[in-house]
Amino acid sequence: MCCLICSSGTTQGRPKFVPFNEELVQTTMEIFTTSYAFRNREFPIGNGKALQFIYSSKQFKTKGGLAAGTATTNVYRSEQFKKTMKAIQSQCCSPDEVIFGPDFRQSLYCHLLCGLICRDEIQFVFSPFAHSTVYAFRTFEQVWEELCDDIRTGVLSSRITVPSIRAALSKLLRPNPELADLIHDKCSGLNNWYGLIPELFPHAKYIYGIMTGSMLPYLEKLRHYAGVLPLLSADYGSSEGWIGANVNPRLPPEFTTFAVLPDIGYFEFIPLTERNKDQQQNKTAATYSYAESEPIGLTQVKIGEEYEIIVTNFAGLYRYRLGDVVKVMGFHNSTPELQFVCRRNLLLSINIDKNTEKDLQLAVEAGGKLLMKKTKVEVIDFTSHVDVSTDPGHYVIFWELSSEASDEVLNECCDCLDRSFVDAGYVSSRKVNAIGALELRVVRRGTFQKILDHYLGLGAAFSQFKTPRCVGQSNPKVLQILCNNVVNNYFSAAFS
Repeated sequence: MCCLICSSGTTQGRPKFVPFNEELVQTTMEIFTTSYAFRNREFPIGNGKALQFIYSSKQFKTKGGLAAGTATTNVYRSEQFKKTMKAIQSQCCSPDEVIFGPDFRQSLYCHLLCGLICRDEIQFVFSPFAHSTVYAFRTFEQVWEELCDDIRTGVLSSRITVPSIRAALSKLLRPNPELADLIHDKCSGLNNWYGLIPELFPHAKYIYGIMTGSMLPYLEKLRHYAGVLPLLSADYGSSEGWIGANVNPRLPPEFTTFAVLPDIGYFEFIPLTERNKDQQQNKTAATYSYAESEPIGLTQVKIGEEYEIIVTNFAGLYRYRLGDVVKVMGFHNSTPELQFVCRRNLLLSINIDKNTEKDLQLAVEAGGKLLMKKTKVEVIDFTSHVDVSTDPGHYVIFWELSSEASDEVLNECCDCLDRSFVDAGYVSSRKVNAIGALELRVVRRGTFQKILDHYLGLGAAFSQFKTPRCVGQSNPKVLQILCNNVVNNYFSAAFS
């Protein structure tokens, strides 16, 4: 098998194509089996099923005649994947017709329905990204009564129109009023949906998926749904290939490390230095630049140092720069254990300010905590933009909120966002008005759904979708969606 895989396109605004072959399927299975062994040692599961929110999009032909599709599509369609999953994990509770359905919303509804039908057999809940799991249970909040009706009557909702999915579900769905009443009583008795997942699936041991990097902002909501269930972060990789396995599954996602599997590729590391960092004020924000030294090998990295990864893999990528910054936290036997730090490329910069995705995330966390404390309103999703159409230019933060909040509170949140960017270059530029007041733009409910729809229309798979954290002129359509849905905007106070 030789084909191309396409990324989600959320970074550059359009998907990029990467070579993919049978060897990469084998390395994927090696990562899965390795991490499963460590995970199952800590959280053993018996024979049962797994609620897996996985989706596969269609393959297509490039102009040159090669088959192309998303990374998840190529993996899920592989016979090797199916054999490995049956051997090492509980069987997915959803039939293939749901996984390979043409409409992810219909597939999502049916994943939830299949999970409820098999609720006593569910051993764990999985989605490739934390965002997908949160999205699934936000959807459940809206459709749970309809799901109960389906179970009570044994008749599938009319919202499912794909014939193959209807035929597959008709084999599973039978009238079960007792189960429908049980689920209805549990949902009616929950306080703000806290602990929803263990209430629905009493034998689930954990929730699993990628929870590092750009998925960190979704952890608070995921923990709300998870209640007492532990969150286990999945392995470290990208569309270009895998790097390491999570061999310490008991670590919280914020502290997850990944042991590099040295036989799945050739890995080099560029040592990084930090500039423009105020050591007294800021321990997190940093601008990463190349040191003068050459890349070093796997065994030459040092604990506590940060590096950018270079990958050479079996599909033909040669010394490919992923753009990821990692920190060496220790060694598992002789292979380094890495912690993901951030993407190397800057998100926000106007003058001498240099703020990364991690800095943006910390600022939004601070503003979101203030909003929750004052109003119990939560930030559903967010992104940013550097507006240089004004003089001076300024940062714009877009928020989608769970409900309305007062202008007074949102003005406070705007000030909090501004003062949470502690990069020395940003602070000094704000003080001398080289950077203008930060602008908070609140968008309508459903705006980030429109962004998701846009990327799905480009051919991205929902299972690979990541909200772009900075939207620039290279992504005009997404910026237009955001700007067209602004309902209120606020500017921060003068910086002192």
